[in-house]
Amino acid sequence: MKILISGSHGLIASELIPILQAKGHKIGRLIRDKADITKNEIFWNAERGSLDKSALQEFAPDAVIHLAGEGIADGRWTEERKRKIRDTRVNGTKILAQALATLESPPQVFISGSAVGFYGNRGDEKLDETSSAGEGFLAEVAQDWEANTQAAESKGIRVVHIRTGIVLSEKGGALQKMLLPFRLGLGGVIGHGRQYMSWISLEDEVRAIVFALENDSVRGAVNLTAPNPVTNKEFTKSLGKVLLRPTIFPLPASIARMAFSSEMADETLLTSIRVYPKKLQDLGFQFHHANLREALRSILKSK
Repeated sequence: MKILISGSHGLIASELIPILQAKGHKIGRLIRDKADITKNEIFWNAERGSLDKSALQEFAPDAVIHLAGEGIADGRWTEERKRKIRDTRVNGTKILAQALATLESPPQVFISGSAVGFYGNRGDEKLDETSSAGEGFLAEVAQDWEANTQAAESKGIRVVHIRTGIVLSEKGGALQKMLLPFRLGLGGVIGHGRQYMSWISLEDEVRAIVFALENDSVRGAVNLTAPNPVTNKEFTKSLGKVLLRPTIFPLPASIARMAFSSEMADETLLTSIRVYPKKLQDLGFQFHHANLREALRSILKSK
């Protein structure tokens, strides 16, 4: 297949692309810098709503995997940063879906990024794909993100919304940022520590995307999270045990709000989202890392 990928230099895509290539698929990339365009690359700018439709038509993808988006935790949430978080996801998805719908031969499948933030802060409520949307900035972004695939769905393209949890990898993301303070013995619970964290190993994230790509029965919202979400207290304890370090330095909620802004802290560090991958499991997907401590040992085994 010819597979077009956005966010191709991100954590997930960097792991995904070599696996797809090893399976014999031809990879195309959506690129934001016109000056660097080479063969099988297509210029686009999600924020500005521009995309080279002629190049898209020429590549004629059989599948599209849309992973682009401004990093949620890459900086303090100013109004400008929130705009970028929203626009790179919502606008980018809209222009891509609309462009795919105009192709002479539309792709068979459009796998579009989303996040468990869709559910909002829900305490210890057990959530699956049938659960309602939540409230808050990230929940609203995720809802609009998913809604903007409508043009592709109306064209008959199989659309999959991958609601991804916290992706665990030593190469990037939340875990990478935690490693230094934890290795220095400075790790600890955040807030009261009872908030749930819905996580998935990078390996299983990529495997689940490939599973969605290759199985026509996968469509609509799909939670990409391990089947055993944990509280922040449990996560902290497990990471400390794997690294053989104490975890006695808590980060009080008040300090987190001062450091990151109240809204950002409340929707990322302090929010509780207890998500289960019901659809993946019902369809027969087998996780390599179902339990957190085993996952952390595997991820950090060479570190």
